[in-house]
Amino acid sequence: MKLKTISASVLFALLPISGAYAAAMDRSGQSIGAFLQPNNYFEAGISIIDPDVSGKNQLGPISDMAEDYYFPSAALKLQLNEKFSFGLLYDQPFGASAYYTDGLLPGLLPDSTLPLSSTEVKVNSNNISAIVGFQPNENLNIYGGGVYQDVRGNLTLSSLANYQAHFKRDEGYGWLAGVAYQIPEIALKASLTYRSEIDHSLETTEDANGLINAYSSYFGYPSFIVESIVGPQVAQVLTNLKNLDSSGALNTPSQNTKISTPQSVNLDFQTGIMANTVAFANVRWVEWGGLKIDIDKFRLLTQAVTSQGQNIIEYDKDQWSATVGVGRKINEKWGGALSAGWDSGAGNPVTALGPTEGYWNLGLSAQFSPTPATFIGGGVKYFWLGDADGRSVGREVGKFEDNNAWAYGLKIGYRF
Repeated sequence: MKLKTISASVLFALLPISGAYAAAMDRSGQSIGAFLQPNNYFEAGISIIDPDVSGKNQLGPISDMAEDYYFPSAALKLQLNEKFSFGLLYDQPFGASAYYTDGLLPGLLPDSTLPLSSTEVKVNSNNISAIVGFQPNENLNIYGGGVYQDVRGNLTLSSLANYQAHFKRDEGYGWLAGVAYQIPEIALKASLTYRSEIDHSLETTEDANGLINAYSSYFGYPSFIVESIVGPQVAQVLTNLKNLDSSGALNTPSQNTKISTPQSVNLDFQTGIMANTVAFANVRWVEWGGLKIDIDKFRLLTQAVTSQGQNIIEYDKDQWSATVGVGRKINEKWGGALSAGWDSGAGNPVTALGPTEGYWNLGLSAQFSPTPATFIGGGVKYFWLGDADGRSVGREVGKFEDNNAWAYGLKIGYRF
């Protein structure tokens, strides 16, 4: 039985949506499966994510805040000779997309509220990995290479009177290394891949005066009068804002924000289990725990409001995810696969810019090969998203429960 043909003809339809709605800002899953294909190989794909994430707090419901998004991928692998191979892989590994259309938060002043509407985040990244592989024999592949990455983003927080931050595109470089082992006769293939963290320094422009302007009318009154109107706790916040305004710290030039996209490890395994059938599994670890994004003026504002400066994004735990499944070659032109997946999340409570905590999912894919050298594959996954408590500026935004997402993937491939 030619199990070795199944690995290339069945499993790849699932890969475009392997990490579609993962923890923190993880998106693509950073697979290197294309590089491990035999001979020469090209593929291009796209994944579309349609999440539904809504919640509620003491002031009422919060409508779906998760925006649809898509991310493309592409790969080229060349077998240079019997011992060496070369590959170029493109993906968009990290990102975020959220927009609140309604919802309320308690305001600073008694009996006041703040709108959640117009709170928005956009984070985008691009990755290009250049990989060289060495095959000392037909079973072993030792590989490594360099990684180019760019990151950019925008943020608006209505809970801070439309505080805005623009993160200018920045480029960074990292590396990857791994080893793969295969026994083609039984369709067995295992690989372990490490990717380094990549450091960035993004020029950041902040518009942080909205909160000052919203409450500046109180700044001219003696503190005892303000306290009699709003109470001692809020009066202290207003005093903090007044002192911050007087210091001029919010009018300083743009600063650079330092972030590091996390290091990760992918373990992939597949093996034939019967004629025309393979089982496959993937385990992924991403070091999100301890990652913090600290912006100067945002920290000063939140320190004035909450007495403790806040990070714009902070994750408590590393992400673990796993996928298992079965693929079957139906005939010379058709194949299909069924998978199940789990993701741990990256800690709870979470930022209100992505209020979910892990997931479970089920996936189904099909692939059509009009010729032995070409294929087109499509897949769909349904996600049960984990419940989470969303927080912003040190306060609970709401509880987000019983949410879900659909993901759709399409891929074309050519072997030559």
